[in-house]
Amino acid sequence: MSPLGRPRLERFAEAMPKVELHVHLEGAIQPSTLLELARRRRVRLPADTEAGVREWFRFETFEEFVEIYVTCSRCLRDPEDFQLALREFAREQARQNIRYSEVHFTIATHVLHGANGGEVGDALGETLIELENELGVRVRLIPDIVRNLEPRWADVTLEWALEHRSRGVVALGMAGIESWPATPFREHFEVAAAEGLHRVAHAGEQRGPESIRETLEIARPERLGHGIRAVEDAGLLAELVASGLPLEVCPTSNVALGNAPSLAEHPIGALLDAGVSLSVNSDDPAMFDTSLSREYTLVGDTLDLEAGEVAGLSLAALGHAFLEGEERRRWREAFEEEMVELGGEVYGADFEALTPEVARH
Repeated sequence: MSPLGRPRLERFAEAMPKVELHVHLEGAIQPSTLLELARRRRVRLPADTEAGVREWFRFETFEEFVEIYVTCSRCLRDPEDFQLALREFAREQARQNIRYSEVHFTIATHVLHGANGGEVGDALGETLIELENELGVRVRLIPDIVRNLEPRWADVTLEWALEHRSRGVVALGMAGIESWPATPFREHFEVAAAEGLHRVAHAGEQRGPESIRETLEIARPERLGHGIRAVEDAGLLAELVASGLPLEVCPTSNVALGNAPSLAEHPIGALLDAGVSLSVNSDDPAMFDTSLSREYTLVGDTLDLEAGEVAGLSLAALGHAFLEGEERRRWREAFEEEMVELGGEVYGADFEALTPEVARH
């Protein structure tokens, strides 16, 4: 993007309409709010200032990240805690012009820590409606099965997901430590599919192609969280391209957790070159000190994309969202109109046509 300039790219990425498909509610809680929640719930954190919390978030391994993530999760217990976190999240999405978000959420962990799942679900459902009316942003929930918890907690997650489909749940997900197998959860995803719930799953982040293949076979997901290590297997890469299965790519997260050496060496360029469908996401924005707008700026700058290609990535994310066909068409028309107008304002004659699906050859 250097010919068009980083400042203009940042302005364009911040203002363009966006969709986010891979972001965790617990990982989006800003340090100031986390400190407030910790005081409420008498959870002792290793820091008592915002700067200290940011320093605490500088983890070096995925296991260390999980420990911190679980500690943060313990700060959410009562319905009003979840409402506070969701309101803060939605306001930040609105600030970035992120119109639609599908948000991962580990309900089983919270129930394990003493939360009332029914009360939390009702509170979140009510708040989703309020925020859409107030802010004009839509948020939907993806409760995650956690690989490294006992299968009975997967039962809790599935039951909660099915019970709260009318309260904003759009899919069943799977996250957790990837070295734990997906096999125990086959039936959970089969039931979700039979009941009409969408399915997504993390894989190919901490482990390689074998993890992706296992997850695809067990969970039959409609999108794959991360999936970046598919580049290590040409056959798997070809299968992903042929199937059109979208990946949810989170560049800063991958670098922060050591799953990519740097942004310059991140596999996203190779994935795009191969023709893989993907979206750009922030994963845990507060914990990685990033935002979706920043992720678009970093990807555009690193891969030297034109502004229309950056817009095309946002349109691709919209295409991967769990929206009904006619509604998606209306959203796309509105996005394209807004992007063209914004491109003209920011770039003038330098703005090129929108690229619906970015493929660099």
